[in-house]
Amino acid sequence: QLYTSLHSTKSKNNNIKIDSVICFTFFLLILLSFVAASAVDRNLRHRETGRVRFFSEMEGVIGLVNKIQRACTLLGDYGDDRTLPTLWDALPTIVVLGGQSSGKSSVLESIVGRDFLPRGSGIVTRRPLVLQLYKIEPGQQDYAQFLHTGNKKFLDFAMVRSEIQQETDRVTGKTKQISPLPINLSIYSPNVVNLTLVDLPGLTKVAVEGQPESIVQEIEDMVRSYVEKPNCILLAITPANQDVATSDAIKIAREVDPAGERTIGVLTKLDLMDKGTNALDVLEGRSYRLQHPWVGLVNRSQADINKNLDMVVARRKEREFFATSPEYGHLANRMGSEYLAKLLSKHLESVIKARVPAILSLINTSIDELEAEMSYLGRPVAIDAQLYAILELCRAFDRIFKEHLEGGRPGGDRIYGVFDYQLPAALRKLPLDHHLAMQNVRKVVSEADGYQPHLIAPEQGYRRLIDGALNYFRGPAEASVDAVHFILKELVKKSIGETQELRRYPTLQAEIASAAIEALERFRSDSKKTVLRMVEMESSYLTVDFFRKLPQDADKGGSPISSSADRYTEGHLRRIGSNISSYVGMVSDTLRNTIPKAVVYCQVREAKRCLLDHFYTQLGKKEGHRLSQLLNEDPVLMERRQKCSRRLELYKSARDEIDSTLWGK
Repeated sequence: QLYTSLHSTKSKNNNIKIDSVICFTFFLLILLSFVAASAVDRNLRHRETGRVRFFSEMEGVIGLVNKIQRACTLLGDYGDDRTLPTLWDALPTIVVLGGQSSGKSSVLESIVGRDFLPRGSGIVTRRPLVLQLYKIEPGQQDYAQFLHTGNKKFLDFAMVRSEIQQETDRVTGKTKQISPLPINLSIYSPNVVNLTLVDLPGLTKVAVEGQPESIVQEIEDMVRSYVEKPNCILLAITPANQDVATSDAIKIAREVDPAGERTIGVLTKLDLMDKGTNALDVLEGRSYRLQHPWVGLVNRSQADINKNLDMVVARRKEREFFATSPEYGHLANRMGSEYLAKLLSKHLESVIKARVPAILSLINTSIDELEAEMSYLGRPVAIDAQLYAILELCRAFDRIFKEHLEGGRPGGDRIYGVFDYQLPAALRKLPLDHHLAMQNVRKVVSEADGYQPHLIAPEQGYRRLIDGALNYFRGPAEASVDAVHFILKELVKKSIGETQELRRYPTLQAEIASAAIEALERFRSDSKKTVLRMVEMESSYLTVDFFRKLPQDADKGGSPISSSADRYTEGHLRRIGSNISSYVGMVSDTLRNTIPKAVVYCQVREAKRCLLDHFYTQLGKKEGHRLSQLLNEDPVLMERRQKCSRRLELYKSARDEIDSTLWGK
């Protein structure tokens, strides 16, 4: 229109000028139209990208927890072993909580849109069921997978029900017992939202036939082990035809979550209430208020279940019930299983996002702790390094043993106590007074003289009395050897226990202990022979100068004279006893100093120098399989290492999954 108007008014003289204006105007119009179209296209693409990103993020964080939960179960972490760090407890989880016949199974099947749970009387759910839902593209076929069956796909959901039953019986038997070991089931369907739920055994007040009376408490303990965790979201199922005040689920929820912050209440069987009654007081939060709104459901009837009523039809009937209900019509937009599934998915996603930093911190801390313990527990020894490893372990033990002897560790001071207290005390307690009593001296001297009385001094009597006295020193000498031997044996055992590297190998510990004690026995034998020789040497050659220096009785002329008449007088015998006592005292002082020298030389020094020399010689002769036997580990330690290794693998896998989710987008 602009072009026609301008062209009709143009003159011959200004043809060129007007044509230029027209062309320029058309160019501007075309440019503006392109800009506007581009802006609209960008806005549309931005909206679509935002929707895709939102869906992807929701799928990512819930899928992340699903992966970590599967890894937890696969690697043995489902919160039951308190001796190891647990990731299971830190993961946000929705736990389905309710009494028997509360409609738990119907709620789960309504959320999934499939019949897949075992049904029957009594306790049907006897193991926790970790149910992970994955939304797939429209038009794709529903299928299920169990963690314990690998990549096998179940297309027939009747087979899913059968597999749950068989897997339950495999662990618990057919005696209706329960087990905390979870079953992991993943269901892929276009008709679900991304969600993870844990179905627990229904709470009960009485045991059924074939179950112990303790089953009631066992089920409650299992339920509490889940719901008491701060990261647990409680999906409390209560039938509408039951008073909320007596609800098993609400009773426990009130105890573990008094503020109602973690509880989402679900009221089932609304269509089965008596005529003239309704559940508005509960659904609108007047009877029992929670931080999250109550959700009402209409379950399939038993007749519907028996007729295999299609879930799509059941959902439609549920929507119609709320839409046409005069009591619940104003709440219809937040009632029903479809709304519940979306609510749970959105809430779980928000909780997971809030917990991710704490979970990541826990993972990193636990990895450090587990790696430190794995380093402490040690790695398996390669075959070609076995001899070297054994020698290094022996050296580690020997080093600690020497530290005990040399004062770096306690124990060596006890050896000094033997020499400084035990030996002197034993020497003081020798029965020398009895041996040198007047009556015994008279008897020994008289017997030594025989028919020929001594003329000047009873030399044979002296020697017999000295030999008899020195013979008493054998006991303290041997006792000192045995006392040091006992201490050395204790230090060997103590050193083996303190050698951290040896704790893994009980067989090698026993071999080292046996070899060390065998060596100590040889050292004790040599030491005992040495100290006894020292006593015998004192008996075999007397110190003559000692007796030459003794004062002698003299007559008036100064000559030492002793007649045959006074050889057995009391004064003479007392003088003999006194002289021998002085001599034995001198020998006692000598042995008190030399016995410790002999003991240290023969036992302590040799133990420090060559305690395991014989063992090393024998070790070099052993074949490969015998070396392997020496490195057989403690089964308890091997089990602990295996548990730590699996748990460390879990945490590293979880860290990689979180990093991939956070930074891989």
